[in-house]
Amino acid sequence: MNWKQVLPIALFVPALALAQGKPSDPQIAGIVVAANQTAVNKQAGALAKKLGVTPEDSDTSKSLKQGAADNIANLKKTKGAQFDKAYVDHEVVYHQAVLDAIDKLLIPSAQNAELKGLITKVRPAIAAHLEHAKHLQASLGKK
Repeated sequence: MNWKQVLPIALFVPALALAQGKPSDPQIAGIVVAANQTAVNKQAGALAKKLGVTPEDSDTSKSLKQGAADNIANLKKTKGAQFDKAYVDHEVVYHQAVLDAIDKLLIPSAQNAELKGLITKVRPAIAAHLEHAKHLQASLGKK
C-alpha cells in the first residue's frame, strides 16, 4: 500500500468543533461534506439541495480540509510498514474523533430532522470502521 492508494482523509479535531460553539445546519452540512468524501458526502449534498441549504464553511470544515492535506503530506514521507502504521494510527484517531463529534456536537446541534437522521444513520458505519481500524492496528503492533 502506498500514499497514492489512500483516499484523502481529514484529521478531525473535535476540540476545534466544540470550541466553535453550536453549529448551524448549513455548517453541519459543510462539516459532513468536508469530513467524508464518500457516498455519505453524496447523500449530504443531495439532502442539502433538497432542503435548499448551501453547505457553509466553518472553522471545523476548514480544519478538516487542512487536516486532509496534512495527512496526505505526512503519508507521502513514509513507505512500507511505516506507512501502514501511520495510516492505521490516523484512521483510529480520525474515526474516534468523528464519533465524538457526532455524539457531542452534530446530532445535538442539528435542527433539521432529515439532517439529524442522516448523521444518525451513518454513525454505525463509522463505529464499524473504527473497530476494524483498531483490529488492524493491534495486528500491526504484533509484527
